[in-house]
Amino acid sequence: MTQTLTYSINDLAGYISWTYFFHAWNFPARFAAIANIHSCESCRAVWLSDFPVAERTKAAEAMQLHQEALQMLAFLASKSYKVRVCFQVFECNAQDDDIIIYKPSTATAENNGAAGQMFRLSFLRQQTAPFLCLTDFIRPTNPEGIRDRIGIFVAAADADIEHSFEHEDNYRHLLCQTLADRLAEAATERAHEAIRKSYWGYAADEQLSRADLLAGRFQGIRPAVGYPCLPDQSLNFDLDRLIGFSRIGVTLTETGAMRPHACVSGLMLAHPQARYFTVGTIGDDQLADYAKRKGRTSEEIRPFLLGNLK
Repeated sequence: MTQTLTYSINDLAGYISWTYFFHAWNFPARFAAIANIHSCESCRAVWLSDFPVAERTKAAEAMQLHQEALQMLAFLASKSYKVRVCFQVFECNAQDDDIIIYKPSTATAENNGAAGQMFRLSFLRQQTAPFLCLTDFIRPTNPEGIRDRIGIFVAAADADIEHSFEHEDNYRHLLCQTLADRLAEAATERAHEAIRKSYWGYAADEQLSRADLLAGRFQGIRPAVGYPCLPDQSLNFDLDRLIGFSRIGVTLTETGAMRPHACVSGLMLAHPQARYFTVGTIGDDQLADYAKRKGRTSEEIRPFLLGNLK
């Protein structure tokens, strides 16, 4: 059953990755540490003094940016904006480089609620060692019929957040856009925690700090569409068919891009050894095989994988 979780801005404040926020503003990761410093003037002064003299101007700018971001978050919270996550956990099995999703049928007297339609998700495998594919972390099809599970999700911040101050103040508009992106990711982080511990429940006893969560020290992975191990943005069309992105107001362009901009979609895998990787360069032979498995032609899929082709 597809479910939707709704969060307020205040619900997500502790789940924001400030490292990626500062990266969007072209600050090195070390300056994101300001988010962990007590807000009193003395603590902030000590933090600033720890930087070499040559870096203190940049550190002061980071400090100011963080303070203004917190003020903007408070403003956005006062507007009662929401961030939503739509997800479903499906039974599945791996079959070579595909994952077979078993879509539950509507329960009736005839089928007794048995699993119904199958849906195939196709993936790419690295062409260099260690030759990983996401299907490596899913139980293969087997004579016993034992199934694995996989989570599929999409998250989106209210579109009005990224349009705030659009015609009034360029700086505050950009600040809202970068915060909207972080809020969508933060909602995914919080939802994933709830899914692991409750809705899916494969890590019911998990006890991690916020720092551990943001460092990804939980069991399993959450690869997002468009990232190195899921480079094909057309996967969004498949995920949309499975969980219905429109439930939370997300639409897709003809290239698979999501609207509003502050969205993230992807998969949740529970395997203890699951890890992220980069698909990297693929050849025309793999492109042809991948396209065939997706029921498309190579020329139809090629535009989605230009960054991976030789």
